[in-house]
Amino acid sequence: MAGEVLQLRGVGVRRERATLLRDVTWTVNENERWVIVGPNGAGKTTLLQIAAAMLHPTVGSVEVLEEEIGRTDVFELRPRIGIASSAVAERVPTGEKVIDLVLTASYAILGRWREEYDSTDVSRAVELLDALGCADLLRRRFSTLSEGERKRVQIARALMPDPELLLLDEPAAGLDLGGREDLVARLGRLADDPAAPTMVMVTHHVEEVPEGFTHALLLRKGEVVAQGKVDEVFTGEHLAACFGLPLDVERQSGRWYARAAR
Repeated sequence: MAGEVLQLRGVGVRRERATLLRDVTWTVNENERWVIVGPNGAGKTTLLQIAAAMLHPTVGSVEVLEEEIGRTDVFELRPRIGIASSAVAERVPTGEKVIDLVLTASYAILGRWREEYDSTDVSRAVELLDALGCADLLRRRFSTLSEGERKRVQIARALMPDPELLLLDEPAAGLDLGGREDLVARLGRLADDPAAPTMVMVTHHVEEVPEGFTHALLLRKGEVVAQGKVDEVFTGEHLAACFGLPLDVERQSGRWYARAAR
């Protein structure tokens, strides 16, 4: 049996009077590819922050890469986790070049300073950018990139330290149709790569789920609606309960589609 990469037991998160997550029990095993789906305010990003060891639960226990949150040094744990999110993008220093943004992930920092990188580091950064269609952006400033280019560069950065767990927070958000389809195809190829890390992706839309994702978790108002193998979770009944309206759900050529039931 594959090792457990994430193990949440009875996890809840409260902020002031708001309950963001309630009684979440969830296990992610090595080499699985999970997608977390739900409407706005469902708690998806909060759950991802817990998986990234960036947030402690109010109640319950969390183990990430066999380290118990609250009893381990998260600063040693976090470099083993790759994360691409808008929160990271917002903290990129003005003027930071794409190649430096990817390289600094080796030290789990933002902003090139006086660190030394050898030719192996540079080669890996270039290879990752090339795999994500960004080889021509090496010397560009991150701030000058389009939204689609930024998304792909962030994923390259998240992969730079060769993480054991890769977390993607709405990677296709804000992209036009062409940009979305290009990114979804690239993520599908990554998901199919046996050398890729265990992956967890957050999205609002089943249409953004790449081929190769094996499991799904549906959230609504901080509670788990359904979880398990993607074929068993992406049903009209489960997704209707998640989004609060009747839905027709179908799968075509490995991709999922959901529409309001007629």
